[in-house]
Amino acid sequence: MNLVLFEPAELERPLPADDPRALHITGVLGRRPGDAFDAGVVDGPRGKAMLLEATEGGLLVRFEPLEEPPPLHPVVLAFAACRPVSAQRMLREATSLGVESIWTFGADKAERGYLEASLWSAAGWRPFLLAGAMQAFSTRLPTVEKFATLDAVVPAAAGLEMLALDNYEAGRPLREWTPAAARTAVAVGPERGWSARERALLRAAGVGLYGLGERVLRSDTACLAGLALVLARRALL
Repeated sequence: MNLVLFEPAELERPLPADDPRALHITGVLGRRPGDAFDAGVVDGPRGKAMLLEATEGGLLVRFEPLEEPPPLHPVVLAFAACRPVSAQRMLREATSLGVESIWTFGADKAERGYLEASLWSAAGWRPFLLAGAMQAFSTRLPTVEKFATLDAVVPAAAGLEMLALDNYEAGRPLREWTPAAARTAVAVGPERGWSARERALLRAAGVGLYGLGERVLRSDTACLAGLALVLARRALL
């Protein structure tokens, strides 16, 4: 937690003593009443918070806004639904990297149950976005959307330059890609790769297929490596 984030309503009441943020403030940061620490409001300003009171019931803080954080990067990550533990990592780290949106979708070669995991319902993904933002010293969270199939993702990306990572039929390395639009969408398939139908769909939509080298990577590793290259090529990293 490089930046402790609060929902706006949380600033009006004590933070419970067993909340991970309270434990971080008093245990890790070692703050005592009268001490200040870096804080922010979700999707709002960054600033300083002062610990006013620490009791068994919780922490009472006062927040002073100082600045608005920079906007999120004009990049969308779209990845095929995968094991929840891998998806959690993608959500957290993609947020840390500053993408504006994260999409997940059902893929022909992915387990259908992955898309129905509790992670993708009732905002189960939100804690991982918050963790990524606090790590990155940012208050801004990306939007999250779920799509039934890649067929729905492609039209949703209309107006963006969409590219897809493909370990087997890539036309050229991602490191050679040059941005041609204001916003970019990066699509990553499941562990077993794209189906022939999905590749045909991508090609018909003019989506370029790019590779990350000869090594076969886990989907979460491919997502982060691909995002890093895209952000670097857009001079955002």
